[in-house]
Amino acid sequence: MISSVNEFAKLRSSQVKEEYDIAAHEEASLEVWQDVIENYPELRKWVAHNKTVPLEILQELCKFDVEVRFFVASKRKLSQELFRLLSADPDSTVRQQIASNKKTPIDILEKLSTDKDEHVVRVAKFNLSNRK
Repeated sequence: MISSVNEFAKLRSSQVKEEYDIAAHEEASLEVWQDVIENYPELRKWVAHNKTVPLEILQELCKFDVEVRFFVASKRKLSQELFRLLSADPDSTVRQQIASNKKTPIDILEKLSTDKDEHVVRVAKFNLSNRK
């Protein structure tokens, strides 16, 4: 278990693959994740990248820049609320990432298939055709 923000930062910046992988796979407490989010903005996307990060932390990460929201949108374990929130994101790359997510609910894909951005529409229709 990752026990501190400093440990996460060290693991994430390591050149040793085994250490780097720990940052992507090990759990941390809510307090550690919140500390990273508050004090290390450059590591927010890597919090989203972690396989064990809780939904409430993913929800918090949706308040930040487009790069962070893009990483959150790639997660398969999103809640219905997060899928809906990110499918309405002002940035088309985030909506496109939701459209390509294999766990996006069908009703959201159908909505994205009429998006104002042609790339979002194309990806949503492709995902829909593969799911039906």
